[in-house]
Amino acid sequence: MHEATMPMGEQALVLPLFGAHDQHLQRVRDAFRVTVTHRDGQIHVAGDEHAVAQAIETLEKMKTVVERAGAVRNDEVEQLLGIVQGDASELDVPIDVINVTKLIRPRTPGQQRYVDSIRKHSITFATGPAGCGKTYLAVALAVEALKQKTVRKIVLVRPAVEAGESLGYLPGDLQAKINPYLRPLLDALNEMVDFDQIKRLMEQDLIEVIPLAYMRGRTLNEAFIILDEAQNTTVSQMKMFLTRMGEQSKIVVSGDVTQVDLPENARSGLVDAQRRLKRIKGIADVSLSRADIVRHRLVQDIVKAYDDNGPRNGKARRR
Repeated sequence: MHEATMPMGEQALVLPLFGAHDQHLQRVRDAFRVTVTHRDGQIHVAGDEHAVAQAIETLEKMKTVVERAGAVRNDEVEQLLGIVQGDASELDVPIDVINVTKLIRPRTPGQQRYVDSIRKHSITFATGPAGCGKTYLAVALAVEALKQKTVRKIVLVRPAVEAGESLGYLPGDLQAKINPYLRPLLDALNEMVDFDQIKRLMEQDLIEVIPLAYMRGRTLNEAFIILDEAQNTTVSQMKMFLTRMGEQSKIVVSGDVTQVDLPENARSGLVDAQRRLKRIKGIADVSLSRADIVRHRLVQDIVKAYDDNGPRNGKARRR
């Protein structure tokens, strides 16, 4: 019988590490056939020498997740067990956490790569299908940066391109006309910051939600700038947008190149920029896939059905 110990550190880590009714601890016991107890601020593991070493390694990885994210989920425990037992890769377990008003974590390896790219690069291009977290995670990182005062403001941008409709036929003034195009960005923001706080931040010009056309002629310093639905920018619009970047700013450009709503003879600025800028240091290009979709389970099946049967119209996959 071999025994080893692992210091717990803060007492507050014990409950989230062990799980409700010690379910995480029991899963480790069952996986390695060891006994695990907690006393005097330490976890004690006893059993076969190799099994004890694996159990300690698993518990240390679980503790790292708890320290970063405040908790460890059941699926993360299973993935960590798989890593230690040699059945999974380290990349299979995202353990990053985005600290806004609530803790937000990437939920797939692809999302983790996306978050890492945004953190490490000044400009990040991201393409992928609906529901893979392109907008949501970018907005979360922007809110975190504003909260940590690494930027002075957030600028959320979207092209006002109609999907078979016309702005001219929508009711209301200009603000009412463009609001539907900016709504998805506001929806993501509303999930992280309460309405009154968003209103105050907008009044203080710390958060700005604007159509792409309003970016012309500006230079944005110390800003976190997100361009959503970027597949619907033209080449000249994309050049105009990217050159708005000032000192200490960060840009995220996201879109789905299978859903282009530009006129037939127009080239997507997103696809063009990915081709032109791919060799420039400081710019990252991340491709997300169906595996990264985290909406309702049917969304993955819907996206697959459309992909398997070709583009929805003759221009959808235009390069």
